[in-house]
Amino acid sequence: MNKLLKKFDPNKIVTLVGFLIYLYFFLGFMIRPTINTLTSIFTTSNDPFAVIRFFLTGNMKDYVWNSLRLALVLVVTVNIVGISIVLLTEYFDIKGAKFLRLGYMTTMIYSGVALVTGYSFLYSYDGILTRYLVQAFPGFNDRWFMGFKAVVFTMTFACTSNHMLFLRNAIRQIDYNTVEAARNMGAGPFKVLFTVVLPTLIPTLFSLTVMTFVTGVCAMSAPQLLGYSAINPEIVRLAGSSTADESFPQARAALLSVILAIFTVVVLSILSAYERKGHYLSVSKTKAKLQKQKITNPFWNAFAHIYAYVLFIIYMIPVVMIILFSFQNYNAIRSKTLNLGDWTILNYIGQADYQYMTGSGNYKLRKGAISGLFTNDVTLGGIKLSFVVSAIGAFLACVIVVIACEYIFKHLNKKRAVALEYSLLFPWLLPTILICYSYRVFFNNNVWYVGNQNLYYAQNVRILIVLAYTITKLPFSLRMIKAAFYSIDTELEDAAKNLGSSKLMTFFKVKLPIIIPSVMAVFALNFNSLFTEYDMSASFASTYGTTYAMVIQAMTKDEGLYGYNVNASGRRCASTVFIMVISGIILYLVYGVGSRDLSERIAARERRNKFKAKLKQRFSKA
Repeated sequence: MNKLLKKFDPNKIVTLVGFLIYLYFFLGFMIRPTINTLTSIFTTSNDPFAVIRFFLTGNMKDYVWNSLRLALVLVVTVNIVGISIVLLTEYFDIKGAKFLRLGYMTTMIYSGVALVTGYSFLYSYDGILTRYLVQAFPGFNDRWFMGFKAVVFTMTFACTSNHMLFLRNAIRQIDYNTVEAARNMGAGPFKVLFTVVLPTLIPTLFSLTVMTFVTGVCAMSAPQLLGYSAINPEIVRLAGSSTADESFPQARAALLSVILAIFTVVVLSILSAYERKGHYLSVSKTKAKLQKQKITNPFWNAFAHIYAYVLFIIYMIPVVMIILFSFQNYNAIRSKTLNLGDWTILNYIGQADYQYMTGSGNYKLRKGAISGLFTNDVTLGGIKLSFVVSAIGAFLACVIVVIACEYIFKHLNKKRAVALEYSLLFPWLLPTILICYSYRVFFNNNVWYVGNQNLYYAQNVRILIVLAYTITKLPFSLRMIKAAFYSIDTELEDAAKNLGSSKLMTFFKVKLPIIIPSVMAVFALNFNSLFTEYDMSASFASTYGTTYAMVIQAMTKDEGLYGYNVNASGRRCASTVFIMVISGIILYLVYGVGSRDLSERIAARERRNKFKAKLKQRFSKA
């Protein structure tokens, strides 16, 4: 009996239980739904290749070409704009660079459906700027902001946030000694840029190019809202169709999803092969901080300043106009005219009645037809649902990755640890729409794997949304939190063990406090991206699964019809401002307060203590 008790190891039991739970979720929520999608292509009809023949002879290939064309064009336009805004704010000496940087970074606080609706508010056929252009140029086409051109224009500026995050950090790491050496040899600022600076940024630029290409191929919100036929919107449309409407729609959606997956896998494989080659930059032992370069040629200096401020205006006009019009009443918004006399907060909070004339010439009063963002039941319901499912999804992704990283570092370089890491990165190989479509089809039945429950039925769809949110955020969370684990000093763990601390206690008392800032930052970024996420929301859209992004997208549908939903456009503007505020606060906590080192935090605490002491002294005298 004593021998059996000695052999009994609680840690092994916990590890085994954890392994079985993870295997259950990995096979049931990653592998099995994906295989079901793949097999559905060949099992829908008696002819296993009917769907493929339909693809080759029908218009399905047009959707693939449209998405591919969009991705290729965006690779060029996004890189041109993205590289230029980073150089204008970080490399060249441009007046007002800090001010310009704030404008260029606005796409980080609103994106997706909120950004697209903001641009549409300005540039659509009845948009503010389009109306001014038509008045100024009578022959101007007011339908210019539709289709491919509108999507390229919108996504070009929406996708440069990655350049402001990653390329900006890369250019700051350049050794100024190499730049100064080239200048001493007689090279001008632009020659130094093209022969010294840009070559060192090639690895980062290559990664950004891959990210842009994948974003373009998998684009959803911009094509959907601006009327461009792309793969993702077609997948969502087919997923909601039936065989009574068209031939095997689900199988066609599955095939398009697989094509997206092939694009993603090929591009990520190219990126991995490129990274494995290794890219090393030789710098001096005493690395010097990069100093901004002056443009000595008057013409090019003036051109750079004009170009910088034109881009700033393009970035800022949607933000400024949306904020201003969010405080205008419905008449001002409909006529797209700013009037200080029409100032109101009804788009945010409160309710009002609306009187309108019927077809018979009588006036009718519709009570509560004007409602604010926080007093409209539909909008408030979307906010609550998105807040809850986004918080749960972001939290679960972080918890799973923290536990996985602890296991990976405990069994470093062992096959089981490598297998666990690659399984967590598996969702990166699949487009988001493929994962969501697979969930929607596979779990829209009484599946024995989940207790014979239909997870797409009624309120169960919210569980499906949380699962999709969690799964899609695992790869990003792993890359970020794993880096935090590398910063843990192993001597601290050894010291805790020598003091008699158990492995579990060592983790909670030693490791977790070290990595918790990084974990909180990942949680915040995950929540930020999920809160207004549109692609997955469109896939799971239902009565019980209407998230905030879907509410925003449908907000102006039937606006004012029969005296209902009168100020929907104003509420949409208020929603965009609300998203900017939430995203801005989160980014400040992550990249502002959260990025401070220990000395900066101590200094900030001392300033707070001095301020509190002054307040106490002032009130004690009073």
